[in-house]
Amino acid sequence: MPDDPKSSAIRHPSSVLWYGVDLGTVPYPDALSLQRKLVETVSRGGCSGVVLMLEHPPVFTLGQRGGMENLRVSQVFLERSGIPVIQVERGGSITFHGLGQLVVYPVIDLKPAGISVAGYVEALEEVMIRTAADWNISAGRNPAGRGVWVGAAKLGSIGIRVRRTVAFHGLALNVSVSLAPFDWINPCGLEGVRMTSMVQEAVRAISMTDVRRAVVRHLEAVFGIPLSMIAENELKALMNSPDPQQEI
Repeated sequence: MPDDPKSSAIRHPSSVLWYGVDLGTVPYPDALSLQRKLVETVSRGGCSGVVLMLEHPPVFTLGQRGGMENLRVSQVFLERSGIPVIQVERGGSITFHGLGQLVVYPVIDLKPAGISVAGYVEALEEVMIRTAADWNISAGRNPAGRGVWVGAAKLGSIGIRVRRTVAFHGLALNVSVSLAPFDWINPCGLEGVRMTSMVQEAVRAISMTDVRRAVVRHLEAVFGIPLSMIAENELKALMNSPDPQQEI
């Protein structure tokens, strides 16, 4: 990403096209399996990238740095809550996903898009910053950690993994998610951090549908890459196609 965070877009080859799929609500293990399959699809040249947009039923995930030491409740309490804990390969520490949180998983090849890893993370932050601004929420970056913040409260998180040149995992933007489970952990391994949401900051109801649309618009603007929205059955056809050049 250019040094200026206000720059409208990353420069990229005009031939790059990403597909977008709105999956509704997806259990975390299913979304993780889908991402891993898409990494193979993108790696073999099936497409330049696919952006998954979804919500997860309640789940705690642990990144490469682990994070169980950042659990602030007992294992017994956690088991009684019925919320599972899943270890994954993304960067970062423990975090929470739940309904009302928009999760965006871009599975993209950074090389043809001309994006560095650092620039990619900054661009994901920029997408969340611009989305929050659509609801007059003044969000920004914070030296305390990656993601997007409103003052000292964290609004959105980022955790990625890059396999060869293909990035997966992504961002989680708190729209109307219950914040209570965040109190059970040190979010992202940061002690004393308060989480917030768009509905808390805007002090009004916010439609998840409208937020999803805003994120699509800002993804295209920040990355400067067209996002062609497709249906789930079209995604399956893309993944199952033996011809990397086949169009859906």
